[in-house]
Amino acid sequence: MSEPADAVLQVALPLPLPRLFDYAAPDPAAGDIGGRVRVPFGPRELVGVVAAIGAADPGAPELRPILARLDPAPLLRGELLESLHWLARYTHAPLGEVLATALPAALRRGESLPDTHAWAWRLTESGATALAGLRTGSRPRRLAELLREAPRDEDALDALMDGWHSAARSLRQRGFVERIAVPASQLAPAPQAGPVPSAEQQAAIDAIASQAGFAPMLLDGVTGSGKTEVYLHAIAHCLARGRQALVLVPEIGLTPQLLQRFRARLGVPVHATHSGLNDGERARTWAAAFRGEARVVVGTRSAVFTPLPDAGLIVVDEEHDGSYKQQDGIRYHARDFALVRAKALGVPVLLGSATPSLETLHNATSGRYGYLRLSQRAGDARPPAVRVVDVRKRPLEAGLSAQMLEAIATALADGGQVLVFRNRRGYAPVLLCHDCGWSAQCPRCGTPEVGRPMTVHAHGRRLQCHHCGHRRPSPPACPDCASLALQPQGVGTERIEEVLAARFDGVPVLRIDRGSTQRRDAMQRLLGELGTRPGILIGTQMLAKGHDLPGLTLVCVVGIDEGLHSADFRAHEKLAQLLIQVAGRAGRAQRPGQVLLQTHHPDHPLLATLIDGGYHAFAAEELEQRAAAGFPPFAHLALLRAEAKHAGPPLAFLQAARMALEAVRDPAAGDDASPALSGPMPAPMPRRAGMHRAQLLLSAGARRTLHAALHAALPAIHALPEARKVRWSLDVDPVDLY
Repeated sequence: MSEPADAVLQVALPLPLPRLFDYAAPDPAAGDIGGRVRVPFGPRELVGVVAAIGAADPGAPELRPILARLDPAPLLRGELLESLHWLARYTHAPLGEVLATALPAALRRGESLPDTHAWAWRLTESGATALAGLRTGSRPRRLAELLREAPRDEDALDALMDGWHSAARSLRQRGFVERIAVPASQLAPAPQAGPVPSAEQQAAIDAIASQAGFAPMLLDGVTGSGKTEVYLHAIAHCLARGRQALVLVPEIGLTPQLLQRFRARLGVPVHATHSGLNDGERARTWAAAFRGEARVVVGTRSAVFTPLPDAGLIVVDEEHDGSYKQQDGIRYHARDFALVRAKALGVPVLLGSATPSLETLHNATSGRYGYLRLSQRAGDARPPAVRVVDVRKRPLEAGLSAQMLEAIATALADGGQVLVFRNRRGYAPVLLCHDCGWSAQCPRCGTPEVGRPMTVHAHGRRLQCHHCGHRRPSPPACPDCASLALQPQGVGTERIEEVLAARFDGVPVLRIDRGSTQRRDAMQRLLGELGTRPGILIGTQMLAKGHDLPGLTLVCVVGIDEGLHSADFRAHEKLAQLLIQVAGRAGRAQRPGQVLLQTHHPDHPLLATLIDGGYHAFAAEELEQRAAAGFPPFAHLALLRAEAKHAGPPLAFLQAARMALEAVRDPAAGDDASPALSGPMPAPMPRRAGMHRAQLLLSAGARRTLHAALHAALPAIHALPEARKVRWSLDVDPVDLY
């Protein structure tokens, strides 16, 4: 039914302002809600989403009209729109920014919903003629030979050939191949049979299939226990019921490997969405899901906003991973929002991990979530043997002990592969003058009291700050004393790579970290380059997440001591998860695996608990300490952050914000009815990228208490004069208190 003639569109715009904006529109109707409109905003034009339709105020000035409706039917509607309203309320974020976050960049810019056909490549007549002249063994020749057999869709090419994109570009420039649009339904491969599930796997599969509505479940399986097989059976059951499945993974690097496996097993096109794709590709996946064409979507954090008109299942793989938390803009947690959406959609949600977060584990053991266990590795694989290497008073070569180097040589001689894990990229953490003690500090992140060393890269030639990205060449001499005795101190992945490549000449030594995997599909290319032959992988936590490396027999963990003594209350949980995950890469096939943990603190209680009792023994102890200290999951936190070019304004703003929070307290209700306030205080990292930082921590035993205080105080906080002098943000359920 049409609205009154004086009705107006209330538009949510992508601005950091907690309000809607009124615009006039010809014939506003209820069907506009959730649709995009282009509107004037000052001298600019913005794309917003109609959030509501209201009545015009008779005494108000005449409203500016919208410039255009962009959608024949609303893009945000039903469950997704309601869930996004919930997210705006929960994060206390402007609705316009939340709605913009949920849309792919192309749709945020106002582009039309794209076609959702698939793409394939075929050889042209000139390409068939020129094929014999292409260099034998080259990638263009190999691609041309594949396409001579039959046109291939891009998903099939991903599975058949590494690095085909560059070869396709080269051939296309010469007119030898062409890209063609094909209906996605034509690309469904024949499903392949998988291994017979174990008894534990089958019990988990049956438990998931028996759920008819919303059911949060933790799939707690040791590394190598076959959690992905359980996912595949659960998704296949979902597809058999004519429903869609959404699978979240923590890292882009996991996506190609998972996509290949899913496409081979499920018999339907599997769509991907992650930051490694261009804007058009991500918009096409969103559109295919919106139209119900995409039956399986696999993606990273932002995939949680995928429309699911026929939802049947949501899977969150490696649910404990910190990358599910957005650290800027709208600070949502994809795992938690997946639970909210699953409840609104009335579908099961499966949280999988070998090292569940303490929050999820507490919910499972207390009965709030279903609890499914996989306690044995799949097939004949056995858990690796774990040994602590005491390096006190021992000589080290690039941070590696003689015992570790001998173990690497033995594993390679036996035909195995080795993973050397060092969670610090670069050549060395610090550049130091051996004569006067000067060290290279970041000019944008350090303070006179607390310096921030710049990491040495490119074998000592370049310095880079890993906090703000500032770069500069290494100085030829010490700026303080002009000495030439500048020495890199400490060890990063680049330095380990250099030493091992020289020591094990003739053996492939591959480094996998953020610096070596910037190009598309770089991780898959590097792992493919190693193949099944003996070799060494050197990597950061990127390699600890879900990768199946069947030839890996030895894992060497270097430099775990930093995490043993951190002030962050989550530090031990993160370290325990990291150690268990990286250790789980070893011995996943027929050959036994070994893990060496190198440390200066061999008697630390955390290491003893993990080795003797495993992750669950650690988790039980840590949960007891969290309960005693009043930390999550036994408390609920929010962190108010502020930053400015000078140190005074952030502290002044947060002090005013504290007063606003204290003003909404009910003195008669007692202390438990209001959150406890800590601060304001300088952030643990008090300066970053030239900005001085401070924070105010709120803690409450009940979530309702925390949100009631924030809801009451935030209007006053937004109106503070001090708020205009700083850049500030609110993080509900922070993962890191930095």
